[in-house]
Amino acid sequence: MSPASADQVARALKALADPLRLRALSLIAASPSGEACVEDVSELTSVSQPTVSHHLRVLKDAGLVTAERRGTWVWYRIAPEHRGAVRTVLESFAATEERAAEAIPDLDERLDRLTADLAPRYPTIDALRVRDVVRDSATALARTGAGSRTIGLAERFARQRLDDLARIDGATTVPRVLFVCVANAGRSQLAAALLQRYAGDAVLARSAGSAPAAAIHTHVRPELDALGADGFPKPLTDDAVRAADIVVTMGCGDVCPVYPGIRYEDWAVGDPALASPDGVAAIRADIDSRVQTLLTTLGVS
Repeated sequence: MSPASADQVARALKALADPLRLRALSLIAASPSGEACVEDVSELTSVSQPTVSHHLRVLKDAGLVTAERRGTWVWYRIAPEHRGAVRTVLESFAATEERAAEAIPDLDERLDRLTADLAPRYPTIDALRVRDVVRDSATALARTGAGSRTIGLAERFARQRLDDLARIDGATTVPRVLFVCVANAGRSQLAAALLQRYAGDAVLARSAGSAPAAAIHTHVRPELDALGADGFPKPLTDDAVRAADIVVTMGCGDVCPVYPGIRYEDWAVGDPALASPDGVAAIRADIDSRVQTLLTTLGVS
């Protein structure tokens, strides 16, 4: 390796030696559009936007990402010449997380029992498909840092995904609304909880994140508890979008696949991750008003 190459690699490795910058790169790499802005990373990490901007500039100065200003936002992409190396690093971290999930005692046996319990409840879905959904759900939640909660949350997540598949197959007809943000730890959770409280069984509310956090934002959890909602961050899936009648995006950019016959809305609401308790209450009030307006369009009041 030449001195110049060694210097370039050293600068790149130094830039990567920070958890927030690694998470930012992971978010960019995982985005369907291949890009993310400061707000996306800020919501995922609960770090202020100026701090996020600093870290993204470090990655840019090291040549790992490129930046393009569009309107009021700067969008970041992994630099083409480093895309392979960055993905290799990130995938190695993902493998570590998967091994952590495998460290759960009797993981395979517990997932097999869960599959055996769920398969009869979804007779229209092949048993092998049920097994794949269960195992993929456990792996996806392990990657969010669910830890010891992985199995319990995997059961809930798998049920939701199997419900989505059944809906796509025409087994259910209740209207569905999907709320999507980046971390699925704040505004999308509030919107789903509020809609479900108002609509009851008349509408089914779902939420998901393009890069889900490990837990609900601290200031948001009391609001969800007051609504009787026991939400948890979960990743966005293609089937969740296909099963929805309405998809509402909330500060996550263009991450949702677009299918004919689905209505899409984008709500510009505040980010509770960076807000005070009073700020979260104001954000909840804003979302509440929007949810009630949405319900009138569905004929539910």
